[in-house]
Amino acid sequence: MQETAIAVATPAVTLSAPEDFRLPDLGDVGAGLRVAPLEERPVSSILWDTEDLRLARWGGSLAHREGEGWTVELPAEAGGDPAHRVHRVAGEGDIVPPVVIDLVAAFVRTAELQPRLELHSVRRVVGLLDEGGRLLVEVDDHEPVASVTAGAGTGRELEVAVVMGGPSTLLPAVVDRLVRAGATRSDAAVGLARAFGDAGPPEVELEQVGGRSTAAAVVRRAIAAATLRLVAHDPGVRLGGDPEAVHQARVAVRRLRSDLRTFAPLMLPGWSDPLRDELRWIGGELGRVRDAEVLAEEVELAVARLPEEDRTAGADLVADLRADIVRAREHLLDSMRSPRYLELLEHLVRVSRRPMLLPAADQPARQVLPGLVARPWRRLRRDARRLRGGAADVELHQLRIRAKRARYAAEAGAPVLGRRAAAFARAVARLQDVLGTHHDAVVAAERLRAMAGTGRPAFVAGQLWGVERQVAEASRADWPKAWKRARKRRLRSWMT
Repeated sequence: MQETAIAVATPAVTLSAPEDFRLPDLGDVGAGLRVAPLEERPVSSILWDTEDLRLARWGGSLAHREGEGWTVELPAEAGGDPAHRVHRVAGEGDIVPPVVIDLVAAFVRTAELQPRLELHSVRRVVGLLDEGGRLLVEVDDHEPVASVTAGAGTGRELEVAVVMGGPSTLLPAVVDRLVRAGATRSDAAVGLARAFGDAGPPEVELEQVGGRSTAAAVVRRAIAAATLRLVAHDPGVRLGGDPEAVHQARVAVRRLRSDLRTFAPLMLPGWSDPLRDELRWIGGELGRVRDAEVLAEEVELAVARLPEEDRTAGADLVADLRADIVRAREHLLDSMRSPRYLELLEHLVRVSRRPMLLPAADQPARQVLPGLVARPWRRLRRDARRLRGGAADVELHQLRIRAKRARYAAEAGAPVLGRRAAAFARAVARLQDVLGTHHDAVVAAERLRAMAGTGRPAFVAGQLWGVERQVAEASRADWPKAWKRARKRRLRSWMT
């Protein structure tokens, strides 16, 4: 299996600066700090990308600097932390290392990376040191000189990085000081726009929709939004260490499957079936990891409620569950490195621009969407009414799935249908949350029953089973109240 470890840079932020920018005194960003020059030398960089500049069009970059290795700057996520996008990997510049290819795979997909541009700059590095002389922060000032490629240049850039072990709180203080001196927050897209000129439009764009939009526009937006979400979190899934990346990627897949089901009457018959099958496949791979993570977190919280003398045995049970995460993650990464997954991403990028729609999709969305959104709601209402007298655990899980589909349908239509649709989606989301808590507790209890052996571990597993069943029964008692709020007529008066 491919090695997943990667030399990840400490938190870093990239800034743009005018040619006449002068580095301010940074010693005043914290008590007892001093500034010292560390290095000044010419640097040659080779920018790599695909023939059609896919990485640049997503707002990322890949460069090899002579004597320094590879630098990957991942595209910015909406609302994401800009300080965790720069990654460095050692290696020569003739072949892109597999770990680097892994990081940019979702943006490059089936295309081939190749050297595209050679740049030359003067690198000036200053360091921020504490009273003992320990290096805490580096400010790397790259000033371009004449490029081998006529007219090309990325402009002057400042990269601020916290050195391993340095306090991360210094990063925003240094960045703020540089911004006040005239630098501006930037990203790879700014420099690449200067280097490559017009790299072309983004591969996937989020179409703006409103009261006058067609149903087709809403469908395109739904597919594009889920595609952007999946691609944006792909690197985080591969890097590991952040369960939220797996969660968000799984949500993207689930939402897209739900939207394809909701909008199926507007699509060419059978067109979306193969796509939904592939999404079901990768969603299952993501789900195995996410479910294992949720289960381990659920049991770990329950262990904290045990008597102190039983927590060691409880911790052993959690360790076994975390081993399940490792195994599921290895399987997921094998799938994500497969041609099948890359072809799926390629297909999503294409259909986000041109899904195969019927003429009915050209009608005003306000006329078409209420009836489409009402379909998953009616199924949810039918099943909820049937279960009011009592329900098995598996039936409540199925009701949760119904609630999720109704919520996703309303959220897809909300930009056109307005605040009432958004309020309905929030009410159904609360029902989904209650049922989700029930399901997580039921799954945890079943897994603990299966793990029970003999002696102290069996006794502790039994205690934990009791804790999870209490949580499940409390959620079982709560869901009718959440359902009562979700089914209020005023929340769905917009449906037809």
